[in-house]
Amino acid sequence: MKRDGSRNPIGPISAWLSTSLHVLVIALLAVVVLNSTDGATWHSVTVASLAALFAITYAAGVWPDGALPEPGPRGWWWVGALSLQWLALMCLSVEATYLVFALFFLYLRVLGTVRGIVAVVCATVVAIGAFGLHRGFNVAGIVGPVLGAGVAIVIGLGYQALTREVAQRQRLIEELTRTRDQLAVAEHAAGVVAERERLAREIHDTVSQSLSSIIMLLHAAQRSGLDSDRGRERLEQARAAATDALAETREFIHALVPPALHDAGIGGALVRLGAQIRDTAGLQVEVDVPPDTVAVPTPVEAALLRIAQGALANVVQHAHATRVDVTLTRLDDEIILDVVDDGEGFDPALLEAGAAQPSFGLAAMQERAADLGGRLVVESRPGQGTSVVASFGVTP
Repeated sequence: MKRDGSRNPIGPISAWLSTSLHVLVIALLAVVVLNSTDGATWHSVTVASLAALFAITYAAGVWPDGALPEPGPRGWWWVGALSLQWLALMCLSVEATYLVFALFFLYLRVLGTVRGIVAVVCATVVAIGAFGLHRGFNVAGIVGPVLGAGVAIVIGLGYQALTREVAQRQRLIEELTRTRDQLAVAEHAAGVVAERERLAREIHDTVSQSLSSIIMLLHAAQRSGLDSDRGRERLEQARAAATDALAETREFIHALVPPALHDAGIGGALVRLGAQIRDTAGLQVEVDVPPDTVAVPTPVEAALLRIAQGALANVVQHAHATRVDVTLTRLDDEIILDVVDDGEGFDPALLEAGAAQPSFGLAAMQERAADLGGRLVVESRPGQGTSVVASFGVTP
């Protein structure tokens, strides 16, 4: 059984087998102790003491998570100590012979395939001999341990084959995941290059051509004389061309801006976003947007809107909150967005330590802020809600 927290299909099977083995050991030790009470007191005390020592040794090997030790020196010493204690118990109690069925699985699990099978065969011979010395040799005393050893070997080999198959499939899944991630990165890079080429063509066909025309008209006006009719005509044509170029540039920028920012900028966009979340998710959303937040660069406005959308989506999907406050604050040289909820919260240290699944939304928000030289700070505690603060420097 794996001792880490990775999701593995073999995990539940291994846990079930380990638990069953623990129960088997406890039941067999109980049988040994209960059957020793019919003899002398010193005999009963000795058997009970050896059984307790066996139980303590066994518990020490599976502590703390109940999983059997991995093959290695620690496991070898452990099964060696259990084997010696089993031999001592068999000298005093014939019922201790049945502990060999639990030891079969321990040998195969801890000692490996070859050494495990050799140990199972040796333990079978010892168990048959001990049973014969106590109660005489008979068919039942021979067939029982032999059948138990055969079943244990079949189960052990089957489990090992299943483990190898699962490990192979896990490696295949990891390779497919890496390939998918690499493909996503390649597609993203190709998309960025294609978008840059499109923007370059648009700028060349609009702004660049218009500026070239304006320069030619101004040169023509200068050659004709600025006070002449021909010169004034050229100047008027240059002014008209500049006006058209400005209108095209504004339309070009307008097409790149998120639609939510078209009408009232970031302030109106946040108000509309809050109303949408309030209507669709049933959350109490309070949006505080001062009236002096309109003079914000378009890239910063777009980043603030996307961060607010991501933070509110996390609140709706994960926080189980009843209220969320969205506040936009404009200082002299900085604009700050706060999204604070009263939900379940989480421990940010778990994300940093890799103990929890990383949030793609948080990573995307941090990347947006970093791309524009801003900062994103996430503060949270279990049961005390979450605060997402994004800040960007802006020119006064």
